[in-house]
Amino acid sequence: MTDADFLAETRASYDTMAAGYATRFRAELAARPVDRAMLAAFAETVLTGGGGPVLEVGCGPGRITGHLRDLGLAVTGLDLSPGMLAQGRLAHPDLRLVEASMLDLPVADGVLAGLVAWYSVIHVPDAWLPRVFAEFHRVLAPGGHALLAFQVGDETVRYTEAWGEPVSLAFRRRRPDHVAALLHAAGLAERARMCRAAQEFDGATERTPQACLLVRRDDDRA
Repeated sequence: MTDADFLAETRASYDTMAAGYATRFRAELAARPVDRAMLAAFAETVLTGGGGPVLEVGCGPGRITGHLRDLGLAVTGLDLSPGMLAQGRLAHPDLRLVEASMLDLPVADGVLAGLVAWYSVIHVPDAWLPRVFAEFHRVLAPGGHALLAFQVGDETVRYTEAWGEPVSLAFRRRRPDHVAALLHAAGLAERARMCRAAQEFDGATERTPQACLLVRRDDDRA
């Protein structure tokens, strides 16, 4: 699969299911106290470090971007899917949301105080993760922090339908130690991690455990 194939597939799938996704997950964070705690810890870490611009990569309809804004961060959302961004602009007209790929972030070197990838790297093929994490390192300022959330496991699951719409979307589940090692190789040192069991939301139970990693740009990596 080429860059163009992977990006086109992901973009088209999220464009197709954007309305259903936005409705389904609009209130999900309210039922996730542990997830909110990780986002709050990230926000406090950025703010106590002096603050600065923050980017949410793969923001979708902007629910996490809006939450980070409410926590006091100067945050911009970025997503590959115009359809998801349209949903975000309807729900959060005050947010800055831009269209771009995480493979080539439209951000200058070393300017971000923080970066969040909330269940967005789950769609990135293994071969492209080092490139994505190198981009995260590039755009973060020295000492800047990134927070990643992802599903825990060893398999890739492909969905062909979502909310009655046809899609072609791969969900790549990964082990926290593996993701942390790739981040370390990119110069992003682990500062904290959270792993939690699958939880129920709105009558459905998550299929896997979930994980968050908080990392810091470390230019003195071994």
